[in-house]
Order: sequence, then structure tokens, then C-alpha cells
Amino acid sequence: MGNSRVTLRWVAEKAGVSPATVSRVSRGSTQVSPELRDRVLRVIEEHGYRPSHFGRALAEKRHGAFGLVFPGLSGPYFSELLQGFESEALATGDQVLLLSSHYRADTDAKVIDLASRVDGMAIHAGTVSDAAIATVAEQIRVVVMAGESDVAHAWVGTDNGTVAALTRHLIVDHGHRRLAFVGHPEGSPDVTARWEAFRAAHRETGTAPPPDPIRLGLAQSDGAIAARMILDEGAAGERPDAVVCANDETALGLMLGALGRGLRVPEDIAVTGFDDLQMAGLVRPGLTTVRQPVRELATVTARLLGAPLDEVDGDTVLATDLVLRGSCGCPDPADPGTLRRPDGMAAGLSSPDARDGGDT
Repeated sequence: MGNSRVTLRWVAEKAGVSPATVSRVSRGSTQVSPELRDRVLRVIEEHGYRPSHFGRALAEKRHGAFGLVFPGLSGPYFSELLQGFESEALATGDQVLLLSSHYRADTDAKVIDLASRVDGMAIHAGTVSDAAIATVAEQIRVVVMAGESDVAHAWVGTDNGTVAALTRHLIVDHGHRRLAFVGHPEGSPDVTARWEAFRAAHRETGTAPPPDPIRLGLAQSDGAIAARMILDEGAAGERPDAVVCANDETALGLMLGALGRGLRVPEDIAVTGFDDLQMAGLVRPGLTTVRQPVRELATVTARLLGAPLDEVDGDTVLATDLVLRGSCGCPDPADPGTLRRPDGMAAGLSSPDARDGGDT
């Protein structure tokens, strides 16, 4: 049992080192010489010192923690982001303080309050106002993920423009002329970019786009609602040939809704998504989608938080790939292998080894 009267400063005086050195040794940092490390460890072991988070923060003038602000934690996308961010934070010995906004009206105030307890903050785009981000950025380093920001120190996003290649593939390669887009652009920079890429592909191919998206959320249940709206409530002659969903969860819900109504995918309606969740390659037909490196998005964001407060990084845009499977009408491999077309023009079979092996 640790001796509560043995403080970090007492250990530092006893070992003849600075409090910051004791802090580094206690959390396993490699930035200490072997001789100093042994000296500190002898004192720690002899007197039963147990490090205090607050003592470490005082010694190093930092909290040893990063803030992570999400709109919510439901679904595999946010689970993957959290795992990626935590893995990077663990490597540096930092804690992660998580704030889920659930789009509450008091989110800005909670984020500003959290800033006083962390050394840097990652904020998912569309969760916090620009004014709040600017306020927090005056105190600590802020990185926005999954969207652009002019007021944060840096932002990290993925290339949503690949949705244009996906849409061209549906129009040019499969001959679809009536397409629908499922997703709510307002409040989500990523969905907005995907909707704009969808419309751009229509312009490039001389095809009339739908006037509006089908404004629904990003949960699988929203896909079931989309199935009802498209397949039950829409006029039979106006039913789309293909649907581009803003994410995989919605697409999978829509596929289930179509199959449950006795329709065939892709013969009666083609369905595509975005993310390339693990389930996308396991269902049959496999889901044609755009693969984005979700875990890398989080690890790059966490890495940028360690930079100095006065450093402004350039924009980071991570590449995405078009993944072709059976839900659009392409051959559906018998195994989780996929057809990939990074540029939307040339397809080739890739092995499962080419896929990211991370848990999703």
C-alpha cells in the first residue's frame, strides 16, 4: 500500500532530481537517463510512493489528458474512432476524457469547461460551434476531425469526393438514371461533401440529379425508414434505380428493408454506402461502398494534439477507396475480397490482405 504522506516533491528532493523527472519515471517515459531512473525508482520502492495525477500535472504543468468530443457513441464508426484515438494516447501515457454532446444546447459551455482539465482537445466536426472552438483554441491545442475548420489549430478529414466516382459508376457502368441520396447534409460537413460529390457526378454525366436528398440520420434504423419512404410511400414509377447512402449503417438498413419487401438487391434496386464497415463485406450481396481509414483519422488527430500550442498545421486529407461488391451489380466475391477502384475508372480484384486488419 502506498504511503499517502510521500509526495512527488518529497521523492524528488530525496532522489536529488526535479519533480518533472519523478513524474516521467512514474509513467514510464523514455526521456530519462538510466542513472536517474534507477535513483528515482529506489526512492519510490523504499518509501511506497504512488503517483498522483494532480501531482504530475502540477510538476509538468500539464494534465496528462486529452479531451475527445463526439456527438454520440452509438454505432461502429464512433467505436472505431475511439479505439484509434485511445491507442495513440496510450502510447504517450495520456488519458482520454470523453464528452458526448448528443446535440444538447449546453454543449459549447461543457466543451469550454472541459478545456480547463486537458492539454488538448479533438472535436468531431459539426458537434461544437466555431465560436466555442475559437475560445478553446486560445487556451489549449484543438484539432477538428472529419471536417474542415478555420479556427482550430489543425483539422483532419477524409476524401469525400470519392462519392463522385461511386455515383459515376452507377450511372455510366450500370446505366442507372434515377438515383437517390440518403443523408442529412445540414449539421454534418462530411454528409454535405458527399451530397455535393453526388450532385457533381450527375453534372459531369449530363444526368438530372434529384432536387433534394432524403434527409435522414446515419443509424441503421434510418435506413429502414428510408426503405419505407422509397419503396412504400413513393410513386411506383418514380422509384430510384439506385440509392447512394451517406454511410454504411443507413445502407445496410435500407438493404434489409428492400429484402424484407421481397425485392432483390441489386436487380430491383442498387444500394451503396460509405465507410466500409466490417459488416459491409459479410452481408450478401456485399455492400458496395467507399472505404475511409477511420482508425487512421483518429490516430493522426491524436498525434497532432501533441504539437506546440502556437503551431498551426496544414490540412490533412486521408485518401479513400471505392470498394465494389454485389449490391451495385458488380461481381460479388465468395470471400471478403473486394473490387477496388481508387479513381473510379479501373477495377481489379484485391486480396483480403490489402484490407486494413484493424477491428471495426
